[in-house]
Amino acid sequence: MKRTYSTHYGEVPLPEGIVSRKIQNNNGLEMHILEARPDEKERPLIILAHGFPELAYSWRHILPEIAALGYVVVAPDQRGFGRTVGWSNQYENSIEPFNLVNLARDIVGLVKALGYSEVKAIIGHDAGSYVAGVCALIRPDLFKACVMMSAPFAGVPPMTEKIKSVLARPTIHDLEEQLRALKEPRKHYQVYFSTPSANDDLMNAPQGLHQFLRAYYHHKSAAWTHNRPFKLLSWDAEVIAQMPTYYIMHKDQTMPQTVAPHMPDENQIRACQWLPDEELAVYVSEYKRTTFQGGLQWYRCTIEGANQSALSLFSGQHIQVPSLFLSGKNDWGIYQTPGAIEHMHHQVCTSMKDVVLIDDAGHWVQQEQSHAVIDNLTDFLRSL
Repeated sequence: MKRTYSTHYGEVPLPEGIVSRKIQNNNGLEMHILEARPDEKERPLIILAHGFPELAYSWRHILPEIAALGYVVVAPDQRGFGRTVGWSNQYENSIEPFNLVNLARDIVGLVKALGYSEVKAIIGHDAGSYVAGVCALIRPDLFKACVMMSAPFAGVPPMTEKIKSVLARPTIHDLEEQLRALKEPRKHYQVYFSTPSANDDLMNAPQGLHQFLRAYYHHKSAAWTHNRPFKLLSWDAEVIAQMPTYYIMHKDQTMPQTVAPHMPDENQIRACQWLPDEELAVYVSEYKRTTFQGGLQWYRCTIEGANQSALSLFSGQHIQVPSLFLSGKNDWGIYQTPGAIEHMHHQVCTSMKDVVLIDDAGHWVQQEQSHAVIDNLTDFLRSL
């Protein structure tokens, strides 16, 4: 049953049995976590890593159900998000603390602070999928299994090509030039999110923060009926520009301007059981307080090369622990990097159990179709 409980977010709707607390993570953060079955330390540990623009709260449907299988389940607000503190949200400050290796160090430190010597599985969604992948790649002794959701992890770049992707494609900067040269000039959303103006654009959305986030979540969900993704066969700008504008934006538009025409009507909002207004208000309240800049620093680490440089130390490594990939069938995130899902499945992961695309789910799969996600996670965990 979902009731309103007192948490570090304030009074918020949550399923029964979830505890909100803070803990030092041994890497400079006081991390806010949502935790299910925290008093039963003899149980194995599961870690849930969220993406952008999300929070530990994004796992509210998943936490108690996976705990009921016999686990302690912990979802942190990651560096740059929510009630976790110890990071800077100033654009001009160093982005190095937000690179993927340090984000993995955040999780390793959290595991140790929780008193565990291993994690049964780390499960990550969106940008958290990359965190989960890196944790499993570089610390298989600690993370015994890995589930990546909605964003395929394409592995580590070759050490001799720090900035070039492991996939045969132009750099993001070359692609950006090609997109801007199109008849209808476009731009890549990750490049936009890396600009100094992006945070102000989002915080000062003309429609207001609540309406912006409502439109953004709707636009990338299965409820937006035009989300019918298909495999893209090349990195040609005209091919990439077939993706929706929340990924390949019009050159002169902000993200609030991009999603505004796709705002759901009142009937659609009332019908949205996976994100009713009282739950959306949790995100609105947190981002109003912290801004988006902490999460946007993650994008800068990709665009400015910090991730590639940090990961190059692990060139040649593979994810050898049992792994699973889950996504919504209506999620363009599967295909936004041509070739990534195949590369992950057949080369990066040596023990990939399955790739599952869930019906009637877009990008926010663990929220949109939580029961189907729980069923697939249950099967995977039992197979271990």
